[in-house]
Amino acid sequence: MLKRLAIISLSLFIISGCAKESEETPITPEIPVEVDPIDLIDLSLNPNESGKIMILMYHNIGDEEQTWTRTVDNFKKDLQTLYDKGYRPISLTDYVSGNITTEMGYTPIVLTFDDGNLNNYRYLDDGSLDPNCAVGILVEFNRTHPDFPLEATFFITSSTPFKQSQYSKEKVEKLIEMGMDIGNHSKDHMNFKDASQKDIETQLGYQAEYLETFTPAGYKVNTLALPYGSRPKNKDLEIYLQKGTYEDYSYENIAILNVGWFPSLSPYHIDFNPLSLPRVRASEMNVDNVGMYNYLSYYDENPNEKFISDGNPDIITIPEELVDKLTINESKELYTYPRQ
Repeated sequence: MLKRLAIISLSLFIISGCAKESEETPITPEIPVEVDPIDLIDLSLNPNESGKIMILMYHNIGDEEQTWTRTVDNFKKDLQTLYDKGYRPISLTDYVSGNITTEMGYTPIVLTFDDGNLNNYRYLDDGSLDPNCAVGILVEFNRTHPDFPLEATFFITSSTPFKQSQYSKEKVEKLIEMGMDIGNHSKDHMNFKDASQKDIETQLGYQAEYLETFTPAGYKVNTLALPYGSRPKNKDLEIYLQKGTYEDYSYENIAILNVGWFPSLSPYHIDFNPLSLPRVRASEMNVDNVGMYNYLSYYDENPNEKFISDGNPDIITIPEELVDKLTINESKELYTYPRQ
């Protein structure tokens, strides 16, 4: 069982009486006390790390609400609603690796943006960050809500990430420095339905290698959002969505994201597949009753079905009746409890 030392510092005290000012004050030594991390988990919060997690799919931030565009005000509303309802962003990489660091009692979400358009990350004429682009809104929301982590993945297609060539490298490096990520959305936003092996490897290998020319040394572009959510009809070719080679460059994706329409499984769930992850449309238009706000309402009424963190990434806490739904990594400890 995992143990953590909690150091209880005892206050210094001065023995009263006739002690002279020149005498040394006796100090009680610090006493290490062993505390079981499991004892720190508040079961009244009903932690359930077998529950589902929403990967939210955004595209554009603009002036007019459209199917693939969220207005500035509506995007701000989304963030405030998520915050108020106890949802907190984590990185896509942490999600698929099962490194859930979300605060105890809260529910992780993953924020994603497709295409890498200018309205995602814009600099104004004076070189300052546009407060009304997606990154500007996220940065400001994090400033005023520091317990809402600055985590998001931007999937970029075609050339010139975020469409200001003079700032491309600076933007990508700054984005990663702030804690966010970039991912692959293919070279030409190609529909892979009828694609060949060469098509897939070219679209993904070229784009990953190209994007890494903007990233800090050692950073790998290893997540993919499928254009149109498309996969090849020839199932034998799906392996090249995960890994392949373009010229002398090899790529390997640890996560492949679809278009919709459902929350994703816990990374500890027995059926979890990081190479086929559904997403939820972060919109209120044409979502066929399976958009972000539909699921927020559903989880308000069915909180037992969503992921609720125990606050410790090394312990997986679930109601005992759900134990057969999980596959446990040897590096983590399973803790079950009877749900009230």
